[in-house]
Amino acid sequence: MNEVILLDFWASMFGMRVRIALAEKGIKYEYKEEDLRNKSPLLLQMNPIHKKIPVLIHNGKPISESLIIVQYVDEVWNEKAPLLPSDPYQRAQARFWADFIDKKVYDAAGKVWTAKGEEKEAAKKEFIDILKLLETELGDKPYFGGDSFGFLDIALVGFYPWFYALETFGNFSVEAECPKLIEWAKSCKEKESVSKSLADEKKLYEFAAEKRKTMGIE
Repeated sequence: MNEVILLDFWASMFGMRVRIALAEKGIKYEYKEEDLRNKSPLLLQMNPIHKKIPVLIHNGKPISESLIIVQYVDEVWNEKAPLLPSDPYQRAQARFWADFIDKKVYDAAGKVWTAKGEEKEAAKKEFIDILKLLETELGDKPYFGGDSFGFLDIALVGFYPWFYALETFGNFSVEAECPKLIEWAKSCKEKESVSKSLADEKKLYEFAAEKRKTMGIE
């Protein structure tokens, strides 16, 4: 028995991470789209603590939190496409930067498309400064882990399709500020596992625009 179910929401950059990891490993799974305003009994049962997506259910057992799920997928299906580095130090570094992305990028991105006036300008600067740090960590490597696509790439690339909405609402260009990072993102998107797993940037923009209206920002 090897039943795999993913509880997810199409626009989630965290869900996109899990979809990419499963695609990299070639794992067949059942995808269940969640309505986050009306969460399913299955989601509430499988993630009673946070009540959030994504949740991977493997043979009836739930695993929550996207980075933990990606690591689980890498450990369980370890016969192909390793995601985490084999070297303990490099593995620790990858986890450090993935944690940095979770703690910094998400909040900063959220402020860019919800803030107004001076707050928005400060949010844009903070967001770009964070991306510049990540660009420095990338350096001249094709991927964060070196020559092969892996854990840290998965941790960040789910934010890439959101850049269009952030740039449009914030009136700035990520590529102008962080050209190497955009080059990296485009390179990642050439992989079928990534291109098929990422949400459409125009649809994300429309989704964000609707959210802004309901929040009274527009």
